[in-house]
Amino acid sequence: MDHAAEENLAPHIVALVDAEVAAHQGHPATLADFLAHRVKRPRPVTVQFSGGIFQTCWTVTRSDGDYQVLYLPSAGYFSLCVGSDFGPLDIGVHGSAIQCFSAVV
Repeated sequence: MDHAAEENLAPHIVALVDAEVAAHQGHPATLADFLAHRVKRPRPVTVQFSGGIFQTCWTVTRSDGDYQVLYLPSAGYFSLCVGSDFGPLDIGVHGSAIQCFSAVV
């Protein structure tokens, strides 16, 4: 992905998450915890998927020491990843950012 595409993707991810936050009707504590972990500006990061496949994804939350929510631009959805010695590892939990986040809260 070129630099111009990266510059356009970060605001797109912010807008997706902002819309999700505005529409959230779940437990207020879940939203508060999500917002406390949310990054100000998404950044690219390499994520490992099963089968040894690597993709560039984008940070949505900071790691809590174990888990982190990332955006998969190739799929158009969010993923819950676990930290490893090799970087974030996709664990197959996909969907909206807050739903992924709340899977382990």
